[in-house]
Amino acid sequence: MRIDLFRPRVSPEAAAAVAAVLESGWLGTGAKVREFEIAFAKQVDATDCVMVNNGTAAIHLALHSADLPAGAEVITSPLTYVATHHAILYAGYRPIFADVQPTTGNLDPASVAARITPQTRALLPIHYAGYPCDLDQLYRLAEEHSLAVIEDCAHATGASYRGAPIGSSPGLCCFSLNPTKNLTAGQGGAITTSRSGFGERLRALRNLGLSADSFTRQARSCGEDTPWRYAIREVGYPYAPSDLNAAIGLVQLPRLVADNQRRAEIASVYRSCLRGRSGIQLLEYADDRESSYCFYPILVERRDDLAGKLRRHGVGVGVHFPPNDLLADQYDQTPNAVDFSRRTLTLPLHVGLTDDDLEIVSGLVAAGW
Repeated sequence: MRIDLFRPRVSPEAAAAVAAVLESGWLGTGAKVREFEIAFAKQVDATDCVMVNNGTAAIHLALHSADLPAGAEVITSPLTYVATHHAILYAGYRPIFADVQPTTGNLDPASVAARITPQTRALLPIHYAGYPCDLDQLYRLAEEHSLAVIEDCAHATGASYRGAPIGSSPGLCCFSLNPTKNLTAGQGGAITTSRSGFGERLRALRNLGLSADSFTRQARSCGEDTPWRYAIREVGYPYAPSDLNAAIGLVQLPRLVADNQRRAEIASVYRSCLRGRSGIQLLEYADDRESSYCFYPILVERRDDLAGKLRRHGVGVGVHFPPNDLLADQYDQTPNAVDFSRRTLTLPLHVGLTDDDLEIVSGLVAAGW
């Protein structure tokens, strides 16, 4: 028996969509990328979307475009994948940890407020496991202290906060489209924004700072005297996505709502089976927001013992997230995050799980370790 921790379910139409791109004669950033950007922006109720080649690139570009002074402090969560922290370092800024709420894993606004200094220039909250953080309070702090907000929405595709889709906020919202996420393009990332005209700069930045990408230059190659001309406005990065990935994302997007509903059903089964069990703490979610349930973490004592039991029975497990060794000197400021990281264990959650799978996993956990 094997029950995977994650497993992408790719639409049967994906192979045909990829084949069509292969036959089109254009594999790089082209018409399919723009089509995906328009569709994804509509999905999350944003003004614009800029697709890139991965989620880390999305955060890096968003931070770069914020034009913060060198060495600026960016307050973020210690409870995240290292990509969040590294993107801050790529941009020449300094990640500063605030603590998390012990019941959700999301940034605690009170801790964020306490960590703001004259050097703070931005907030970078993470919607942990797909559950939206306290956006109203965080944006209020940002307004009071004139801070930029970049949201790490890697886990939160399809989530909503007080009725508004994650991705529709006034800040820059960064998504991952990798195979473990609710919406996959095989690989990729996206930045959504409600700022008019902001996408133009991001598109240049993802293309090494060039004013016109290869697809645009190819399209005009027979109609202008010098179609190869472009302006280089600033240093950019090789973060351009492929039409191949965009084609996969486009056929996956119509399934997002139904897939997230199935994820919510799976989470509900886990809650029903594990609530009140000795040694298990479930995360607490408010009614005014809807999680995407990207993954399902529980908090347990003797975490490694339970993980070992599940693995021996063929059940995949994970830890979201271990500490980032490169920033070890900051964890003494975040006791909740340290405790969370020590006890958290992620159970299988993907739309391919059967009811029998859920019964097996829940039964093994509930039986103790």
